[in-house]
Amino acid sequence: MAKRSAEIVGNEAEPLKGGERPLKAGDGEEMEFEDEFEDEYESEEDILEAGVDGRPDEEREAEERRDAMDVDQQTFIPGRNQLGKGEALSPDSSAYEMLHTLSTTWPCLSFDIIKDSLGDDRKTYPATIYAVAGTQAESRKAKDNELMVMKLSGLSRMDRDNEEDSDEDDDDDDENAEPILETKSIPVLSTTNRIRAHAVPQTDVSKPPTTFTATMTENAEVLIHNITPHLSSFDHPGTIINQQQSKPVSTLRMHRTEGYALDWSPFFPQGKLLTGDNDGSIFLTTCEGGKWTTDNRPFTGHTSSVEDIQWSPTERNVFASASSDGTVKVWDTRSKSRKPQVSVKVSDTDVNVISWSQRNAFLLATGADDGIWSCWDLRQWKPSSPDAAAPTPKPVASFNFHKEQITSIEWHPTDDSIVAVAAGDNTLTLWDLAVELDDEESQDTADVKDVPPQLLFVHYMEMVKECHWHPQIPGCVMGTGGGGFGVFKTISV
Repeated sequence: MAKRSAEIVGNEAEPLKGGERPLKAGDGEEMEFEDEFEDEYESEEDILEAGVDGRPDEEREAEERRDAMDVDQQTFIPGRNQLGKGEALSPDSSAYEMLHTLSTTWPCLSFDIIKDSLGDDRKTYPATIYAVAGTQAESRKAKDNELMVMKLSGLSRMDRDNEEDSDEDDDDDDENAEPILETKSIPVLSTTNRIRAHAVPQTDVSKPPTTFTATMTENAEVLIHNITPHLSSFDHPGTIINQQQSKPVSTLRMHRTEGYALDWSPFFPQGKLLTGDNDGSIFLTTCEGGKWTTDNRPFTGHTSSVEDIQWSPTERNVFASASSDGTVKVWDTRSKSRKPQVSVKVSDTDVNVISWSQRNAFLLATGADDGIWSCWDLRQWKPSSPDAAAPTPKPVASFNFHKEQITSIEWHPTDDSIVAVAAGDNTLTLWDLAVELDDEESQDTADVKDVPPQLLFVHYMEMVKECHWHPQIPGCVMGTGGGGFGVFKTISV
C-alpha cells in the first residue's frame, strides 16, 4: 500500500485524511429516538426500505455526497487559501509528535544544526539541540547584529490526552518539560546572509571536536569563528567567554560583493570552504596548520549571482553551484581552467537553492524563484562546453505546489526519497518521492485539488527562510523565519 496523501495542517477543524469524513454530533453515543414514522409504517421492513430518516436511499445518499463535497471545499491549505477576517491558524496537535517555537530579539536568515555527543538515532524526550545562527537586525541598528550559539533543551513530546503510557514517570517528564533557549553571543557588524558549521575531530577522542563556523555577511566579508568554548560553556555553568574567544580566527575579504553561497567540504577535516558571491565568482579557502588561505583564482562561468553551493557527498574534488542565471553547474576543483565541467539550464528564473542527496549521490534537488522545486538524476547530465549550457534533461520529479519562491531545500539525511522544502508562502513542506497511489487511494484524494500525493505535510511558519533536518534525531526538522525558530517532528515521517 502507498503512503497516505498529504496531511494539511492549520485547519480550523481536524484535517481530513484519505477516505475519512468528519463525525457528526452524537456519533458513538447512546441516544433514544422517538419513532416519528410509527403511524406511517406498519412494519420494520417498511422502515428499512424507506431509510432511517424516512427518505428513499437515493435521495439520502445524494445529500450525503453534497455534504462531503462541501467539507472538502473547506479544507484550508496554508500558502494557497486566505484567512478570513478574525480568523487565525492553529496547528493540529494530532499531526505532530513534537512542536515548539522559540523567539529571538532579531530574526535570522540562516542557521545550522551542530552535531553533538548525545548520541545518534535519538527518540527519547525531552530533546536537546545545539545550533548556530546569525541575525538580521534593522539597518539603523546594524551594530546590534550577532552570531548566536544556541542550546535548545526541554523539547518535549506533544501531549496525548487519549494515549496511555506504560511508564508514568517518563510521561510526567515529557509533559512537564519546558522548552529553554540558551544563547552565547558573538558580536558582528553586519547581517548574516548564510552560516555553516564544521567540526574538526580531535586526536584525543575523549575531547569534543573543534567547531568552526563560516559566516557570509552583508558587507561581503567571510568570518571564521571557533565556537568550541561557547558550546562547552553550556555544559559548564559559570564559564566566562572572554572577548578574544569571540573574535574571528580569520576574516576573508576576497569577495567584491556580498553573497549567499557557502559550504564546507566533508572530506577535509581541517577545513576546506567554498564561497560564492553576487558577481558570479566562487572562491576556495583551505586551512592548513591553523592558517586560512584563499586561492586568488576564482571559479567563473555563471553570468549572474551564485545563490547556493554544495560539495559532492562522494567525490572529494567535485561541487555544484546554483545561480540566478537559471543554471546549475558542476565543477572539479582540479581544473586549471576554473570553468564548469557540466552546465544545465534548470529554470527560467533564479535557482535559489540546491541539495545533494547524502544517500544517492546521483540525485540533486533544486528550488527556484517561481516556486517550482525539482529532483534531477545527474547521470543524465552530460559534459558541456565551458560557456554553453547542455540541453536540459527532464527532471525525475518536479512540483509547482508552492506559489512563491523556494527559500530552502534539503534531503532527509537517511531516507533517499524524503525532502524538506521551505517557501515564501509561509510554509515548510515535507515530501516523499516514493509515494504512488493505487486506484482506490486516488479516488479518496481526488477531491483535494492541486495537492500532489507525494506531499506528506504542510507546516505553517511565518516568513520561513531556511530549514534543516537534525542528523541525530530522526524526523526532526528545524526552521528559521520572521517569527523566530520552529522545531517539529511529525507523526507521518
